[in-house]
Amino acid sequence: MQKYEMLILLRSDMEEEAREAELKKYADIVTSMGGSVEATDKWGVKKTAYPIDYKTDAFFALMTFGAPGKTIAELNRVAGISADVIRCVITKVEEK
Repeated sequence: MQKYEMLILLRSDMEEEAREAELKKYADIVTSMGGSVEATDKWGVKKTAYPIDYKTDAFFALMTFGAPGKTIAELNRVAGISADVIRCVITKVEEK
């Protein structure tokens, strides 16, 4: 099973419960497809380097997980149709 990191930027004006539910949704996708979530680091609201959809700040969260490759396509699909996600980047973590 390959290890990945998913950096997700959520709208900064979301309620705490809605933000937690959105992050849990992605963790549930990973576990339902045979993977495991190692950690979810919530970095909080930060300024973005440039405006994204006319927004200059976002809530940053980094989820580290191990999963089969097919999980990545599903995570990208769900993040792409969610109105609360500003940006999502998934990268493969190289093993040392």
